[in-house]
Formats: sequence, C-alpha cells, structure tokens
Amino acid sequence: MRTILEIQKQLLPDLMEILKTRYTILQQIMLFDTIGRRTLATSLHMTERVLRAETDLLKSQGLIEIESMGMRINDSGRKLLELMEPIAKNLFGLTDLEDKIRQTYGLRKVVIVPGDCESSSFAKRELGRAGAKALLSVMGNEDIIAVTGGSTLAEMAEQLTCPSSALVKGTWFVPARGGLGESMEFQANTIASTMAKRVGAQYRLLHVPDLLSDDAYQSLVQDRNIQEIVQTIRQSRIIVHGIGDAMEMTRRRNLDPVTIQTIQAEGAVAESFGYYFNENGSMVHRMLTLGLRLEDIMQTEVVIGIAGGKSKGRAIHAVLQFGKEDILVTDEAAALEIEKEIDKRSLLINLE
Repeated sequence: MRTILEIQKQLLPDLMEILKTRYTILQQIMLFDTIGRRTLATSLHMTERVLRAETDLLKSQGLIEIESMGMRINDSGRKLLELMEPIAKNLFGLTDLEDKIRQTYGLRKVVIVPGDCESSSFAKRELGRAGAKALLSVMGNEDIIAVTGGSTLAEMAEQLTCPSSALVKGTWFVPARGGLGESMEFQANTIASTMAKRVGAQYRLLHVPDLLSDDAYQSLVQDRNIQEIVQTIRQSRIIVHGIGDAMEMTRRRNLDPVTIQTIQAEGAVAESFGYYFNENGSMVHRMLTLGLRLEDIMQTEVVIGIAGGKSKGRAIHAVLQFGKEDILVTDEAAALEIEKEIDKRSLLINLE
C-alpha cells in the first residue's frame, strides 16, 4: 500500500492533495458532531464556495448529511474514516516520523495526529480522540487508571466513548495528584470523574491541593481517608499524563520568585507529575505533593504521555529522555520539534 501511495504522489500529486483535503473535511465534521459550513470554512482556512463544492460531493457519496442545523457525518462516513486512518498517516507523512520517535526512545507505540493543537481546535480534538483510543486499547478489567490535569487531558476525556461493559468491569479512575487551583474542568479530579462516567467505570477523588507546605503535607499524610485514596492511586496499572513547559508550569502553580529562579537555574525545561526535568531527562526539582511518586511511575505497567503544540516539543523530548513512557500521543507540530532534538543529539554524538 505504501508503494502505491508513493507512486501516486509522484504521478498524481494533485490527486493526493484532494484526498488529504476531503479526508480532513470529513474528519473535522466527525469531531465537531454537527458544524455549520461557515464555521468549518473558517477552521480549515477555506472559502465557503470551495468548501460547499467539497461537502456537496461528500453528501452525494452518502458520507455526510446536510441539515438546517449544520453538517454531520453518518455511519458510512465514519466507516470510511476508519478504513482511511492508516492511509492518512502516509498521506500526511507521519508514519515514518512515528517510527523514528518510537525507535529513538524505545517506546511501545507513538501516535501523531496532523496539525498544531496550539493553533487549531480541530487538531486539539483529534489529539484528544487519539489519546482516548490509545487508552481504550490497553484498558482491561479491574484496572486502576491514574490521570493528571490539563486542557489536553480534558479534551481526551470528552472524546472517550463507552466500550463493552465487560472491558471496564471493576475499573477505577483516580487523579494522579491534587488540584492546581486552575479552572475546574482542567482539574485531575474532574477529568478522572468524567472519564469514568464516559466509559461506565467507577472513580475516587483526592480533595487536596497539588502544592503543599511541609506542615500541610505532614498533616494530610496522617489522615486515614487520604492514606486510603493515595494508596489506591499508587496501585495504578495505567497512568495517563500531560507534559508541560517548565516555566509555564511554575506560573500555573503560582510559585514564588525564588523557587522559579531555582528551577530555572537547575536547567528545567519540562514538568510532569510535579517533577521538573532538564533537557537530558534528569529530574532536577520536585514539588511536595500527594499522589504519584517517581518510584510509583517507574513501576507502573503502562504510562501514556499526551501533549501537543510546537512549543511543547522540547519538553516532550526531555520527558521521553527520562525513559519511563510506553505510549506517546502527540501532534505533528510537536513531533517535528522532537525530531529536531533527535537530530541535534545525533549530531553531537557523531562530533564526539
């Protein structure tokens, strides 16, 4: 199949561009459930006239329905998208990049979606959908799944669909840590409960702040109820977490200037689970927080990292260097930045 696609790219380049365009239109209609032509045209940076011609063709092929409320995909369109997904990876040139990143960091699986989720709500939704699909592929009965907070995890929660009830029998979702004090929908507690409800599983919550003083930590760690939920969290078989830029996370945590200067001086470029990592993947700073510890993460059976956006590439590279990820779900913009880091590292090794 890949050989045929390569031949078509050389002999029929215009056809490949048309195929990419129609695949993107169909996929975005699916992600938005129901969407108006004007909104879709704006999202895709197309004129309404050009988009109308494309959507009329998709309707004539029995792939979408056009109603007064907007356009929506039908069952035939969904089935076509499923069939096209492996082909689309080659169309967008992502298959080879997935393999390169997977082999470089020794990952079990890498999933790259087209676009940049920092500039496209479509890419953000697709990133969430890919993350949800990756999670469902490894879930099983009696699982405990710990999730962190953030906008990407919140989108992933919204994209989860209910699998067979047998798949989630006895499964629990739990927050990997306490709350950051940001918007409620981005809190780990909220995301854990949303994911559980979407798939028909159970959930438990951790009602403590993410950042604790020494006194608060020592007080809470003695509480029997807190001990019980923390013990459950630390028994997780699957962890799903976001990856943040180190300096951005210091701002989100509202850290004091001295701590921020310390983290910066230590060369931190990435943050995850309350741990800060330098560009070589070494942990250089940690926040005092309840929930998952580094030793718990290192013993977890499946660790899924999900993050996207061009600005996150360096941070993702740092966390992957740490070497505890199994599955990475990211977008094209971040993946290209990760590739630059890989090539830079290879060049330095060769020069040595």
